[in-house]
Amino acid sequence: MKNTFVTKERLEAIAAEWPTPFYLYDEKGIRENARRLRQAFAWNPGFREYFAVKATPTPGILKLLYEEGCGCDVSSMAELLLAERCGITGKDLMFSSNNTPADEFRKAAELGAIINLDDLTLVDFLKESIGYIPETVCCRYNPGGTFTLGATGEGFQVMDTPAEAKYGMTRPQLSEAVRKLADMGAKSFGLHAFLASNTLSNEYFPTLAQILCRLAAELRQETGVNITFLNLSGGIGVPYRPEQTESDIFAIGEGVRRACENAGLDNVAIYAELGRYMLAPYGALITRATHEKHIYKEYIGVDACACNLMRPAMYGAYHHITVMGKEHAPCDHLYDVVGGLCENNDKFAIDRPLPEIVPGDLLFIHDTGAHGFSMGYNYNGKLRSAELLLKEDGSVELLRRAETMDDYFRTVVW
Repeated sequence: MKNTFVTKERLEAIAAEWPTPFYLYDEKGIRENARRLRQAFAWNPGFREYFAVKATPTPGILKLLYEEGCGCDVSSMAELLLAERCGITGKDLMFSSNNTPADEFRKAAELGAIINLDDLTLVDFLKESIGYIPETVCCRYNPGGTFTLGATGEGFQVMDTPAEAKYGMTRPQLSEAVRKLADMGAKSFGLHAFLASNTLSNEYFPTLAQILCRLAAELRQETGVNITFLNLSGGIGVPYRPEQTESDIFAIGEGVRRACENAGLDNVAIYAELGRYMLAPYGALITRATHEKHIYKEYIGVDACACNLMRPAMYGAYHHITVMGKEHAPCDHLYDVVGGLCENNDKFAIDRPLPEIVPGDLLFIHDTGAHGFSMGYNYNGKLRSAELLLKEDGSVELLRRAETMDDYFRTVVW
């Protein structure tokens, strides 16, 4: 069973003012989680979380996290402009992009962002684009092969295939890029890698830290450059299913500390670009049951659809569903919970045991605070929903209004 961060009564009152579907974020949970992360890495004076803006590109959320000491990890022109409008610039920005247009490098440089280069060819391209090489620059590493932790202490495997990923440089390319950048004026270097997504293992970040520490030591010896930070990127996941175990961020922080200490790099700053871990559990898609259908299966239609939350349709991702007011009722009905798109994969749940649902029931779709609203789209002319923040004092703040038909047709040439 998963708990909701709002009661049925409060949610009904909110829905009376802002019609469903809408996203609801939990300010208290977001702030407490950001503080836990900072405490877990307090041993590292230079630690910084650069929130992955792609996960939740909402100004109110970025400002909230900025108040808690987080910068922004941005990867496009829109995200650069979004951060700028929120007052987040300079070394509070990590520009981690790929296949990057020249104008985006120019904007990143104008804002004073730390630029994370994804490819060897971008070294010359960056110089051509902005006219110089920044004194501080980061390079992304791709070790190739298959990355695995084997059987972890939590009893499962973490595996991904960097060799199939389009991101980062090979080991020889990395050496060449660092030498070239140093010759062109760079004085301070960072190393970045992202090897696995949504891990629930406490061993992923420490293992990645070992890899980057070893790499930093080798590059220092080969080139003499000054490696000042290691960017572990993202990859710490959340337990989408009730039976899964949450990552222990304090164990993760301690594991990274040991890795740096063992490598003699305890004076190097540690950066992260977490998105899902920071926001997913503290956001929910709120939708209302509108129809029921009884044919070869039992269907519950809701007023949200895959345009509001793409992950189940795109990845087959599991998102837990709580029927508000029926949290302790027996889950003795088997439903497909569906939206109204003309696509048969427009399903939030398939053959899901749930309490009896009737039209009018409010459904709380869990763990949608990251990669939820941000992946929305307008197929079938469906409109993006509002985003709301449940404040610590119990009040509600509108973060983004719902789209209107005027918004949808605004770019059309009739």
